[in-house]
Amino acid sequence: MSASAVQPSRPKSSRALSGDERRELFKANQVLYVYHNRIDATGDKQTTERQVFEAVEDTLRDIVDLVKKLASANATNIFITADHGFLFQDDALADSFFLSTQPQGDDIKVTNRRYVLGHGLKADPAFTTFSSAQLGLDSDLEVQIPKSIHRLRLAGGGTRFVHGGATLQEIVVPVLSVNKKRRSDTRRVNVEILPESDKITTGQVVVRLFQSEPVNDKVQPRTLRAGLYVGETLISNQPELTFDQTSSDKRDRYQSAQMLLSQAANDYNNRTVEFRLEEPIANTNQWRVYAKTMYTLKRSFASDFDF
Repeated sequence: MSASAVQPSRPKSSRALSGDERRELFKANQVLYVYHNRIDATGDKQTTERQVFEAVEDTLRDIVDLVKKLASANATNIFITADHGFLFQDDALADSFFLSTQPQGDDIKVTNRRYVLGHGLKADPAFTTFSSAQLGLDSDLEVQIPKSIHRLRLAGGGTRFVHGGATLQEIVVPVLSVNKKRRSDTRRVNVEILPESDKITTGQVVVRLFQSEPVNDKVQPRTLRAGLYVGETLISNQPELTFDQTSSDKRDRYQSAQMLLSQAANDYNNRTVEFRLEEPIANTNQWRVYAKTMYTLKRSFASDFDF
């Protein structure tokens, strides 16, 4: 599998690429990594750390813009995540936020405001100590992390924005999956009305319906409701039917809508009535006409089937 990383150090950033350049990049690679570092670059500097929330808002806008650009370049599966979270306090930190003790050990390799790396680290109630094996790391280093949200006091740099500890804010990150499906690739299954007569002579009529093809990954189920109308006046029940048959055998894809006339239908004898299939309009409580056929209502007397 060929993979490529789009990094800020590239001569042309991923946002600056033209549409054709992005499409060519996707043709040449199966996996692309896009890195964004504005939040850390802002928060880790003492002069800009108070602007970190502005950096977060700008980053979110950048990510949305990038997703749109990537999708337009034929990216279909996009994963958005972060390497870590962070702690932030806008006010100057009181002494109580800093540990009064310093890490000790045989060989301290790295000291950060929220972690320590080394060998032979001395146990201390202010720290939680882990071996590399406990953290699933292939190393002989030991790790110490200040308990709670305390910082190690270090010279220089900012203190409001920190990360590297083990609080939920630092270690729990989002993983968002964006999946783009081409509209031409998926559609709802087609349904046909197969009337056996053009007349209704009793208090009920059964209308045969046919799902024209099996449902699969690209042909999605369809839900419809049936009704008999004169103009916009409903004169029957309104059964809902779902067409989701996956069988390739046509005999399995027939359904019947059993329509029962209401008492109101008596006022429309010898009139043309409409059998109507309607489908729901997405994200509303409204329905629209999907298909229809016409009948003539010819009843010699009222039926016990009326409701």
